[in-house]
Amino acid sequence: MFKKKYFGLLLILLIFGVFFIPKIIHRISNNDLVHDNRARSAQPLSYIKINGEAKKVPDFLFINQDSLLISNEDYKGKVYVAEFFFTSCPSICPIMNKNMKRIETVYGNRQDFGIASFSIDPEHDTPTVLKEYADDYGVFSPHWHFLQGEKTSIYELANRGFNIFAAVNPKIEGGFEHQGYFALIDKDGFIRSRTDQFNNPIVYYMGLDEEDKQVQEVDWLIEDIKLLLEE
Repeated sequence: MFKKKYFGLLLILLIFGVFFIPKIIHRISNNDLVHDNRARSAQPLSYIKINGEAKKVPDFLFINQDSLLISNEDYKGKVYVAEFFFTSCPSICPIMNKNMKRIETVYGNRQDFGIASFSIDPEHDTPTVLKEYADDYGVFSPHWHFLQGEKTSIYELANRGFNIFAAVNPKIEGGFEHQGYFALIDKDGFIRSRTDQFNNPIVYYMGLDEEDKQVQEVDWLIEDIKLLLEE
C-alpha cells in the first residue's frame, strides 16, 4: 500500500513538472508575473460617502494663472483631477506635477476634462507666479487652472472640502506641509475612486512615485478618468 501511494505521488509530481514548470519559467523569463495591488478598478467607480451621503466638492471661487475667476461651475460637465500644492515647494510638488503633466498629455485636448491645482501659498503664488509655473511645465490645456485666493478659503477647501491635509509649518523646508494626493471628481462634482480588495473606496490617488510598485497609482487614475468620461 505504501509503495502504491509513493508511486502515485511521484506520478503527480512528474505531471506537474512536465506541464507547469515550463510555463512558470516562460513567465519569469518574460517578466509576465501577477502583481498584487491594493486596489482594483470597478465600473462604475465608487462614491465617497460620509454619513451615508455621497461627498460632493463644495462651492469655491478663486483666481487662476490668467487672472480669471474660476469656480466649481467651470468644471461642471467635466471630469477633473484636483491637487493642493505650492510653486516654491522643494519636495513633493515637482513629482506631483510631473505626474499631473502625464495626465494632461493623455486627456488635455478634451473639452470634458480639467485639472484644478490649488495653491496653499496664495500670498506668494500670485497669478503672475502661477502663469510662469504653468509655462515651465508646458501646460496646454485651457482647463488646467492653477488657483489662488484667500488663504482661509483655500485651507477650508483642502482640509474640510476634500479632507486632504494642508497646513503652514515654518519648521519644515518650504514652510508648508500637505499630502501628495490627487482627487478624482466626476461631471456632477462628486469625488469618486476605485475600490480596494475589501470593496472599500481608496478615496484618493497617490500623486507621488512609489519605488516598490511597478504600477503607480497615477496609472490607476489615468484608467479611471477614462471610466468616468465614458459614463
